Amino acid sequence: MASNALAIIRDDIYGLRDRFTALASNERTFEAEAGFAIQVLQQNDYALKIAMENRQSVINAVTNVAAIGVSLNPAKKQAYLVPRDGKICLDISYMGLLDLAIQSGSIRWGQAELVYDKDIFTLRGFDRAPDHDRNPFAKDRGAIVGAYVVVKTRDGDYLTSTMTIDDVYAIRDRSSAWRAWTDKKKKCPWVTDEGEMIKKTVIKRAYKLWPKTERFEKVEKAIDYLNNEGGEGLDDIQQHHSTGPGVIKGTDGAMAALSIEAQNYLRELAGEAEEMFRDPERGVSFAFDRIEIENCDSDSKVALWSILPSDLRRALKEEGDVRRKAAAKTTPRGPETAE
Repeated sequence: MASNALAIIRDDIYGLRDRFTALASNERTFEAEAGFAIQVLQQNDYALKIAMENRQSVINAVTNVAAIGVSLNPAKKQAYLVPRDGKICLDISYMGLLDLAIQSGSIRWGQAELVYDKDIFTLRGFDRAPDHDRNPFAKDRGAIVGAYVVVKTRDGDYLTSTMTIDDVYAIRDRSSAWRAWTDKKKKCPWVTDEGEMIKKTVIKRAYKLWPKTERFEKVEKAIDYLNNEGGEGLDDIQQHHSTGPGVIKGTDGAMAALSIEAQNYLRELAGEAEEMFRDPERGVSFAFDRIEIENCDSDSKVALWSILPSDLRRALKEEGDVRRKAAAKTTPRGPETAE
């Protein structure tokens, strides 16, 4: 019986050859991905049973592998076929999202990590990589208190985004998958793979701040798929697509979360800073001081940083490093201990 079911599903998958090839990039081959898909179903009797009951879901999932540009290769850990809610679903991992961003040319590399209560975490600014001291082999690092993702852009800039665990859980609680668990005890990734979901959540919020490229639409397509067809339904992450009061449709990144007045103010501030930076008689020092005196909150700083030109961001970062080093040298030292 199982062999007959597998033969039917295999025929369904191989029937996608032309459609898959038309959608896939050069790096993805139909034969390899079809083989991975069949292998998953062959090794899981329950998944094969669901596949037979909903054959269209298998076709949709494999098609989305090509459309989004991820791989089912278990060695890459980008995406998986999983039985969920009576269908076979394509589940994209946080590593898959980061790989798509790298392939798009938006970032050079990225890393997402959980932060535990007993870790020592120091945020050094959203434009610098954080310090995260921890013992990865410790049996008890305490409870999870948050997560972060740090990426290095194609221009060499660092972008760091953080979320507290309360903020993560607030988003989790609005997802359709979590509501299905709380209402009907239907297992979901938030139950079986919480760490993975926490990392995905912080990436979904952070990606709006990353540089956009022509191929960045693959990242956006993957996240849109997860939020809708994947059942993760993170409404606040999709808010920049809405047209509600105080939101400008199409506005990029963190700017979308601010009021129109705040957006306009930050654009004026960014314009003034760039004008000073381009002025040979003033330069980056004046631009740095102009931004610093505003004392913006963290959300506004992230939004401002996202709309500054890359060369100005780099110059401001270098100016900040120079000033920090100078301040460290002039800090009075305590009395030396006599030998």
